[in-house]
Amino acid sequence: MRAPERIDHPGATLRIWREAPALEGRRTAAIGAFACDTAAEGAGLLRKVAATLAAEGFEAVIGPMDGDTWSRHRLVVESDGRAPFLMEPSNPEHYPGAFDQADWPVIARYASAEGPLTPAQSKPLCKGVALRAFDPVRTEEDLERIHALSLKAFAGNFLYRPQSLPRFLASYRPLLPALDPELIVLAEDDAGALQGFLFAAPDLSAAADDRAVVLKTYASVKRGLGSQLTQRLYERAAARGYTRVIHALMHHDNLSAQHSAKLGAEVFRSYALWGLRL
Repeated sequence: MRAPERIDHPGATLRIWREAPALEGRRTAAIGAFACDTAAEGAGLLRKVAATLAAEGFEAVIGPMDGDTWSRHRLVVESDGRAPFLMEPSNPEHYPGAFDQADWPVIARYASAEGPLTPAQSKPLCKGVALRAFDPVRTEEDLERIHALSLKAFAGNFLYRPQSLPRFLASYRPLLPALDPELIVLAEDDAGALQGFLFAAPDLSAAADDRAVVLKTYASVKRGLGSQLTQRLYERAAARGYTRVIHALMHHDNLSAQHSAKLGAEVFRSYALWGLRL
């Protein structure tokens, strides 16, 4: 991927990635690393960049996104004011107004919700599947297998683009010291092939006597396995003293948002991603 170009403007700055995921099949650029002193100054820079990209032959621009959805993207648009959890985006309240004033439509919405950590009634596992915790002794092997399954399971996601293994490993290795391996669940078939995984982490912003676990993502290639991975997380987290669960950064149209609501979780933060057809 080409290095992004930094653009500075009075009271605002951003970077342009010219090899972004395509929006509706259009030639698309992404803008990220966005910052502005006021919404009006941010909107002025967004209009300027959109005009520049249109003159270069681009047909769409999306943002804020640091190149693709594997990297930092979207902005908080509504919040109850609590501190950010691990890997959550955060921004000043006026940033979304810059995109709105520049007349960029919202192209995707996301939410994080919190609910009680109440284990559901146990259900039998899918036939031929066993669940285990992430193995710190086999860190590289487990991460490589999670990467391979992610490429397959997320291929149909909005604005999806494959991520290389070296980049994937580089993004997760720094997080490992803060993680609890028992909160990362892997599902394997009888031959040892990975069929699904669930990635969760402690909420480091929570008080010691009111601990929360952040369910960041789960994926599977076997029907019904996602709910069983979630069930196992609930059981393990409750046994380790956690009292709450955060269902993090769910796309409004994904099944995870529906499952979250069924488990009694309530939204406490909302996010948006904008896109402009040029």
